[in-house]
Amino acid sequence: MQWHDHSVIPIRPFDHGDLSAIVAFSLRAWAPIFESLRAVLGDPIFLRLHPDWKVGQADAVTSACTSEHLEVYVATVDARAVGFVAIALDAYHERMGAIEILAVDPDHQRTGIGRALTEYALSVMTGKGMTIAVVETGGDPGHAPARSTYEAAGFTLLPIARYFHLLSAT
Repeated sequence: MQWHDHSVIPIRPFDHGDLSAIVAFSLRAWAPIFESLRAVLGDPIFLRLHPDWKVGQADAVTSACTSEHLEVYVATVDARAVGFVAIALDAYHERMGAIEILAVDPDHQRTGIGRALTEYALSVMTGKGMTIAVVETGGDPGHAPARSTYEAAGFTLLPIARYFHLLSAT
């Protein structure tokens, strides 16, 4: 299903009943991203950083969804959670909003849900007095869809280089 009008995608505040579905689809959504990171970094560094990426990512999603410091919104299709975004207000600087985490169920990717969640987050930030928004994502091939979504939403890329070097095998 392709959404042509982003305003028709139902988006509502997070409910704790959404958590298990969000964690499950997030792990499926991020599997190709972690595969990409593993290919870029190589096993020795990747496995040191992410010995069990699924556990780490499930914890990160759970933490974001239940944080009292973040506002979380859920996109639904047929009343089922299929995407989510967590935002921080006054993040990094006063009146700066940040998209902290965003994921769309792979079964619903490329339908406009990521774009709708991004636009919704920006409208929430604007409505709460934020004057600038920021989002960070990876530069690896696995993050290309995220970069495309944020660029289409009008974000300006600030290239940042992060280098890794394995110091020891243990």
